[in-house]
Amino acid sequence: MTHNTDSYDFQIPNSISFGWGRLAEAGRLAKPWGNRTVVVCGSKTLKKNGILDSLLKSLEESKIGVPLTIDVHGEPSVEQIDKATEEVGSILNASKTSVVAIGGGSAIDSAKAIAAMAVNAKGKSVRDFLEGVGTGAIIKKEPLPVIAIPTTAGTGAEATKNAVISVSDPFVKKSLRHKSMMPKVALVDPELTTFCSPAVTASAGMDALTQLIESFISRKAKPIPQALAIEGLGLIWNSLEVAYKDPQNRDAREKVAHAALLSGMCLANSGLGMAHGVAAALGAQTHVAHGTACACLLPIALKVNKQASMAELSALANFLLPPSGNYGADRVDEFIERIEQICKTLKVPRRLSQLGVHLTQIPALARGSLGNSMNGNPKELSVPEIIEILEKAF
Repeated sequence: MTHNTDSYDFQIPNSISFGWGRLAEAGRLAKPWGNRTVVVCGSKTLKKNGILDSLLKSLEESKIGVPLTIDVHGEPSVEQIDKATEEVGSILNASKTSVVAIGGGSAIDSAKAIAAMAVNAKGKSVRDFLEGVGTGAIIKKEPLPVIAIPTTAGTGAEATKNAVISVSDPFVKKSLRHKSMMPKVALVDPELTTFCSPAVTASAGMDALTQLIESFISRKAKPIPQALAIEGLGLIWNSLEVAYKDPQNRDAREKVAHAALLSGMCLANSGLGMAHGVAAALGAQTHVAHGTACACLLPIALKVNKQASMAELSALANFLLPPSGNYGADRVDEFIERIEQICKTLKVPRRLSQLGVHLTQIPALARGSLGNSMNGNPKELSVPEIIEILEKAF
């Protein structure tokens, strides 16, 4: 395996609290970061199943005021973040204010973006700060402290320093990124994921699995994230299917949630690759769920990167698969076949056409996939090469 150990940084949240039922501690964990907090809340089901009420009760018990609650619907867009930034700006005063995010990756990314823009926008749009499409505006002031509470096990957004924002013109997803955007607290309560549907469990879990593998084989891979990726893969490799089939299985839920947390640390420090690069473009142009896109693209990406990552993929195969007489390329093929079997069990699409992609969209998808994620891909790919890969996967 190869990685750059000459010089690297490793960033994670200031504190991590993991465990079943620990949502009740949200107020205690948020208290050091302010007596007031803006709550950014994900799906409507959080209100229906009482999760939001439990959070608000914990905050109230710690005497933390909630002057504003922001509901997030779907993936964050430039327009949504700009509107929320104005709302938060209107309630800021001399009191120390934090942002508590509860929901999936979209809610947490929204919270990180809002926390950064609330003190940095100064009349600008979040688009001005985005990679690739912005005007070069940069985050200079420390964002409001973020306490991230994921209710899905997949994105690892509770442990990353960026927020993925959808842009409508052109239709792309780009990151708002700064080291100061890392959440101050990651509160991971696996019990919250038991409310996820099997489809969400599958999509989110495949996102985490993809992040663990792509960060491990990334051109920007670093030693600590690689070690964490091994740990995370050992946890999720067999337990994701169990969580999918048996949603209340506590052991499986804990393992998948912990793997997702680790996957966030891995991608934040080592980057990703082709599957995530194309998945971002797919999400922007076809609005397919991010994890579902990753699941479809992971086997494709591994086949593309097989020769460039033979040592890394062989190491993963030998660690995760039962003993076999295969080695080298055959062992890697066995590894990819197992991933395809997981996808089959989780009933995720296997072809781009099953994601609602039209053949005419492929050139735009290929162009839109170039960016920060693709920069870590083990094999350097041109737009014509990506088009050819995607046409074969159609």
